[in-house]
Amino acid sequence: MNLLHDPWMPVRDGAGSRHWVTPAQLSDPRWRAFDADRPDFNGALAQFAIGLLQTTTPVDSPIEWRHCLYSPPRSDALRDWFAPMTEAFAFDGDGARFMQDIDLGNEGVAVNGIAALLVDSPGEQALKNNADHFVKRGRIEALCGACTVTALFTLQLNAPAGGAGHRTGLRGGGPLTTLVLAPEPASLWQHLWINVTLRSDFLGQGGDATLDDRQRRFPWLGPISDLQAPGPKGQIAQSQVHPAHRFWAMPRRIRLEAPPPAGGTCDACGRDVQAVFVRYATKNHGLNYKGEWSHPLSPYYQTKEGWLCVHPQPGGIGYRHWMAWVLGAASEKQAVRVAPTVQRVLSLPPQSVQGPLRLWAFGYDMDNMKARCWYEVTLPLYHLADCEPGARQALQAEVGRWLAAADLAAGCLRGAIKDAWFDANARGDLSHVDAAFWSATESTFYRQLQTLIEAVRHGHEPPPLPAREAWHRQLTGTTLRLFD
Repeated sequence: MNLLHDPWMPVRDGAGSRHWVTPAQLSDPRWRAFDADRPDFNGALAQFAIGLLQTTTPVDSPIEWRHCLYSPPRSDALRDWFAPMTEAFAFDGDGARFMQDIDLGNEGVAVNGIAALLVDSPGEQALKNNADHFVKRGRIEALCGACTVTALFTLQLNAPAGGAGHRTGLRGGGPLTTLVLAPEPASLWQHLWINVTLRSDFLGQGGDATLDDRQRRFPWLGPISDLQAPGPKGQIAQSQVHPAHRFWAMPRRIRLEAPPPAGGTCDACGRDVQAVFVRYATKNHGLNYKGEWSHPLSPYYQTKEGWLCVHPQPGGIGYRHWMAWVLGAASEKQAVRVAPTVQRVLSLPPQSVQGPLRLWAFGYDMDNMKARCWYEVTLPLYHLADCEPGARQALQAEVGRWLAAADLAAGCLRGAIKDAWFDANARGDLSHVDAAFWSATESTFYRQLQTLIEAVRHGHEPPPLPAREAWHRQLTGTTLRLFD
């Protein structure tokens, strides 16, 4: 099986039917979205496709980039892009295999059931203590080749803390990913391509483009000891790899066992296939990503130690995150840097993209080794890309005031309810109060935001006081109603 030649990617057409396609067939305008049976698989498939296109594209001019957005390359052109990378995308055989350790050996190796590839599978302690109440053991016993590829890639992207020496991903365990979605009606190709930048721009950001060794792009093409010192003290920095490595990081050392002779049914997609994967071998001390890394598809926040990738937190994703993930934040509370891909799309010349954009944000909320929840949401960007940079700065300042007021109101509501229900020393979870507040004020926020964006993109600067007063009425009214 080779991931560039075999049809392993599930896509959905406009009528809702599923098709299995090769990466070179993704430019077909019939496809509307990925169509895996798990939402985390769809997120991983999008990152695989964007990473493959970004790694291989020769496109290096804004005019050619825009032409590709509205007139996609034919399948044979994409096959030509991908052809030099064929070796890196073999998935079986005796040599290098996609996202698998070529030099795992036998010493210190553990063998796991295939279900352990899934990020939300119960861990060893949960099984030992019979604590798998919500995510049950035994639900996944076999996976087809396509679902195994996607599960393996999903794990390498999101790898949580996995015990001594089992490394987290390049962005930490369970990173937030933010992708721009093209204006509707859009094809899957347009949703993918809008997140791909010019070749020279990509090669100039994050990593060393002069490192031509294939393993500096695709770490499974050689022993990991060629990239970092063996054992628990080994580390790898961004300056030691090619920029493309950021899409193909491999923190976990894994080698799939060959499928048994008889076929079976895939427990993820339900297909009857000739070969199913049931077990894999794994070992600790994989690639240890240290120092500051910058992934094109994630926002970062500033700490005393440097910039770290944003991760979803309990409470989900909502409009309170809109400004930080779309325009960035530089408040005293926390500085946030927008994902490079989002920043690039919003910095395109006006009218480069015809219509309102959206932001697709998703990721796991992790508690060390445990996946607490998968969060996924689409946030509107309206016509923000058509606003001049100066106008966006003014908009950022104004929206920042709205969100600061909302945060203050939510805190007052939470404190008042706690004081009314409990004594001063009581502890408890009031996250449902916060969730109710943010949900009740969301529609008003987006309505005012759209009005503001429409005004500034047409060169108008509306007086701020009426919008602030309307927002204040919404916050106070919602707070009093929820308290009562």
